[in-house]
Amino acid sequence: MPLDATALSSLSATLEDVTTRLGQLADQTDEDDDERGELLEVERQLLTANRRLEKLLRRTSRRS
Repeated sequence: MPLDATALSSLSATLEDVTTRLGQLADQTDEDDDERGELLEVERQLLTANRRLEKLLRRTSRRS
């Protein structure tokens, strides 16, 4: 069954929103706060995940 490009695009946009919100939360914490480091790590991993998802979306769109 082919992947739904619309669903992938929607998921990518949602992931981008969540990533942005995490970054904003991290910016509101003290620089030496342990939670800030954790939030930034989660943000980094979500950025990586979204890049992979967008790459998959581009490949899927080319096949259509």
